[in-house]
Order: sequence, then structure tokens, then C-alpha cells
Amino acid sequence: MLKGIHSAISPQLLAVLSEMGHGDEILLADAHFPGYTFNNKVLRADGVGVDTLLEGIIPLFELDQYAAQPIVMMAAVNGDTLDPQVEKKYLNAMHKIDVSVELIERMERFAFYERVKRCYAVVLSGETAKYGNVILKKGVTPAI
Repeated sequence: MLKGIHSAISPQLLAVLSEMGHGDEILLADAHFPGYTFNNKVLRADGVGVDTLLEGIIPLFELDQYAAQPIVMMAAVNGDTLDPQVEKKYLNAMHKIDVSVELIERMERFAFYERVKRCYAVVLSGETAKYGNVILKKGVTPAI
């Protein structure tokens, strides 16, 4: 264990977050997402919700300050509806950096899949919420 690192952040995930450069993206995927179909770098976080992963990642990770919407979620398929509690739960998990709904882009399902192909990595979580996927675009870490 390391001090200040959330217990949901595995050594593999910590390494991936460290390897990523500004502009790289990572998908925190729900348990239903076909991660291995769309990306070659897949990590497992079985039993861990995306909100918990967000709580652990946000203190370690700058969102891209040059992107108007550095957070991407999947839009509902025609005839389907989104559960507004999913987005609310994710925003609450990111409260330490005061993330607002305006930073979230909603992307059509197949466009979202194409974007995931370009993500640096996919984390398959234990999230069971429908449309529970979120892409984070990494920004520049300020000098200390």
C-alpha cells in the first residue's frame, strides 16, 4: 500500500495513469462493456464501481484543461433512456475538482466505440449501471 493512493487503484492502474501523456484518454467501463473488442490494453477492476474508481483517480489525474469537454459518456440509444443518477453519482465522485455537467460530452454509441479504440487503456469495472461508461482525457500536470 502507498499513502494517499485510494485502495481501488491497483498497481497496474497506477502504472497506466502514470504512463499516460496529456491528451491521452482512458475509459472506465461498466461491467457490460466489450473492452477486449475495442482496445488491446485492458485492466480489470471487478467489483469496483466507476464512481469509486473516479474517487481514486481524480486526485491523481488532471483533466485536459484545453478540451472543452474532457469527460465523455455514451448517449442513450434511440428509444432508450439515461438514468440521471449515473451522471450525478459520477459528478459527486469528482467533487474534489468541482466538475460540472458542462464538462461532459454525450457521444452516440458507435462513435463512442470508435473513440475507445484510440483510448490509451480500458478499465473494466464492476459497474452495473446501464450507460455507466466514462472516458477521461488527461491534461498537463502542473509543476510542483
